[in-house]
Amino acid sequence: MWTEYVNATSIEEVLALLAQQGERARIVAGATDLILEVERGVRSGIDTWIDITRIGGLDRVTLDEEEVIHLGPLVTHNHCVDSKLIVERALPLAQAAWEVGAPQIRNRGTVAGNLITASPANDTITPLMALGAKVTLLSQRGRREVPLSEFYTGVRKTVMQPDEMLVDIAFPAMQGNQKGIFIKLGLRRAQAISLVNVAVVLTMAGGTIERGSITLGAVAPTIVSAPMAEDYLRGKQLDEATINQAAELAMQASRAIDDVRGSRVYRDEMVRVGTRRALYRLWQGEERLGFPPDPVLLWGQDYRGTAPDLPTSYTHDQLAPIRTRINGRDCTFTSGQEKTLLRLLREEAGLIGTKEGCAEGECGACTVFLDGVAVMSCLVPAPRAEGAEIVTIEGLAQDGVLHPVQRSFIEAGAVQCGYCTPGFIMAAAKLLEEKPDPSLDQVTQAITGNLCRCTGYYMIVEAIERAAQLAKTASREVQDG
Repeated sequence: MWTEYVNATSIEEVLALLAQQGERARIVAGATDLILEVERGVRSGIDTWIDITRIGGLDRVTLDEEEVIHLGPLVTHNHCVDSKLIVERALPLAQAAWEVGAPQIRNRGTVAGNLITASPANDTITPLMALGAKVTLLSQRGRREVPLSEFYTGVRKTVMQPDEMLVDIAFPAMQGNQKGIFIKLGLRRAQAISLVNVAVVLTMAGGTIERGSITLGAVAPTIVSAPMAEDYLRGKQLDEATINQAAELAMQASRAIDDVRGSRVYRDEMVRVGTRRALYRLWQGEERLGFPPDPVLLWGQDYRGTAPDLPTSYTHDQLAPIRTRINGRDCTFTSGQEKTLLRLLREEAGLIGTKEGCAEGECGACTVFLDGVAVMSCLVPAPRAEGAEIVTIEGLAQDGVLHPVQRSFIEAGAVQCGYCTPGFIMAAAKLLEEKPDPSLDQVTQAITGNLCRCTGYYMIVEAIERAAQLAKTASREVQDG
């Protein structure tokens, strides 16, 4: 998959490698898109993968003195979901980030990666364009800022040069007289690519719209705006007639295409419906409807969004060993450097409890903990394990005592064929570490990234709820002595 994999420790090192390797190098953050693109032949000729996840300070969400929000290149979707600043001052982005994949995907996938992949169905592009975002690109030749509206040249094509690194995403924080929303249509609740998505940001003067921004995703080769609808809304107040007419004008701007996920006619109609729904909810003050007040991240108690630093950069080829820690034991691998973490665990470490169901981040059977968070190991390059702490299903029991989730799955009869079970147990264990007394909604949020092909999930949900009770009972017994 790669000839050379570099765990970099500075931006300067990254820029030097990009300048040297050119189109043969690719920056890796989450790799949730890149691994699949390479395996499917969408991208080829990438010999050197440059992992930036161990460079400190790149995962910050900040607000500057000019009321501009900045996202570093390692800000993940779950960082946005967890950020009070994003939720309060850039709600459409928080909503879009929440709609991406499932918790395990959101723990690896970055907003910068979502932008650079340049698929018109990528959820975060649409709200960031509506918010007026720009990106900063850095190379050894210098720095340049590009408005996001000018960043894309086609499907999976941008103005980035091979030697450039995206180092910042910036956009004005929404003010008290602004409100916004993101609406997505997918074929299921989670793990769904957008059929159509819509972002709306309105600036109000009293009850009158001063200006509006409407952007449409997954309808054309690039994200498009709806200027006629935006012009129509200016100077008007929201009501049924205004909303209906604006939705019709947005539909006319969609330039929808036919593809495997939907027809042009269907997309046009869904643009109208989505725009109408977005404007109606803004009118009714229901823009936060459906966004969880306490979202599940699968971070556990101790993780704060940052991977452990490496003392020095490491370059992995076919000879360089991978040194890591799995289930509390130090491990060194002299083979498997070109594999995914899933296959390193199964084929090199002999830990076959972690299952390969789809190898595409769709089923969750390969869920493990990487540096404290739940991830899909099929979408993690094996060299990312360098200096990392990994826990698999084999390491969940302690001193021969089953984890409460393992016990409850047995007692509730939540195991059918058993193939998906390790992934469900790992997700549930991290949920209970994060939220010891989860609501039913939080339980279902936690397992949106896990598929079971045998059952209707009733026993699985019951087992997780039972595990929460077991854990609370055990905690009380410890406290009582």
